[in-house]
Amino acid sequence: MGEQLRLNLRQPQTFRRESFVVSACNAEASARIDAWPRWTLGALALVGPAGAGKTHLALAWAERAGARIATFETLDRETDIDGPLLIEDADQGFSEERLFHLLNRAGDPERALLITARTRPATWPAALPDLRSRLNALPVVELDQPDDGVLGGALRRLFAERLIRPAPELIAYLVARMERSVPAAAVLVDRLETASSGLRRPLNRSLAKDILALQSGEDEPAA
Repeated sequence: MGEQLRLNLRQPQTFRRESFVVSACNAEASARIDAWPRWTLGALALVGPAGAGKTHLALAWAERAGARIATFETLDRETDIDGPLLIEDADQGFSEERLFHLLNRAGDPERALLITARTRPATWPAALPDLRSRLNALPVVELDQPDDGVLGGALRRLFAERLIRPAPELIAYLVARMERSVPAAAVLVDRLETASSGLRRPLNRSLAKDILALQSGEDEPAA
């Protein structure tokens, strides 16, 4: 059964704003993103741990704003950027001169800048005094680790996209035991659907227990 359950027929992940589940852990971040174009200084840093929903919320904003999407690794340093800009994973390495320029240009209402990162900009290394000042002043909104409301809502949405209506008891069972991230919820739903149809087993706690046990075993380091 283990080999069959490893067949992970994943659906393409979507980042529609309406599919972003709002709960206590992300309500402030969601509201601040939605407040564009009325951002202070025209720029905002969206900060949070992996799996908290930064990419989902940021890409939904990029679609609404018509923003170019880049990382500092892919950004063309020789060409100026017209229009809004989203930079993902900014704390993974950046050009100080380039970042300072982008923060300056964000003062133009047509050149908004959204940055995602796992750490607050005030903690990033910066030798340029002017950039240090800009990073310290950059408005920041933080996403917390997904709570039960987000995980439960994500599971229900992912099941609904597959025309599956699981019992509320199954959702509660999964939320209490799964990895605390929305991407993990997507993988879990994919595996449950694949196992239920492929093995002709009902979608219930027994199947969920087997899938969760399998995933737990995969996460264990090799001996």
